Amino acid sequence: MSRKIVRIDEATLFELLTVASLFLVALFGTIIAYQAYRGYRRNDASSMFYLAVGLLLLTLCPFLVNVAMTTFISPDRIVIALLENVSRLFGLVAITYSLYGHH
Repeated sequence: MSRKIVRIDEATLFELLTVASLFLVALFGTIIAYQAYRGYRRNDASSMFYLAVGLLLLTLCPFLVNVAMTTFISPDRIVIALLENVSRLFGLVAITYSLYGHH
């Protein structure tokens, strides 16, 4: 499967908006995770720690996986999608644990 690298100056508006939206999801997810981590540190509430980890796995990690893998390895798109989804799944599990599993 051949992959065409899109340069930023040759990207379509749709491609630029897609990358911008992925970046913003990662940014806001990281900001919220940081606030949850601060809550964990301030109140020693381990549920906030799991919430922070879950948010990072849900938002930041898929973005980093996508960028790193397409930059350094260039695997098939299905491999990237699998790793992104595994990260999201673990993120949702961590958030669920923060809400229901840890008292």
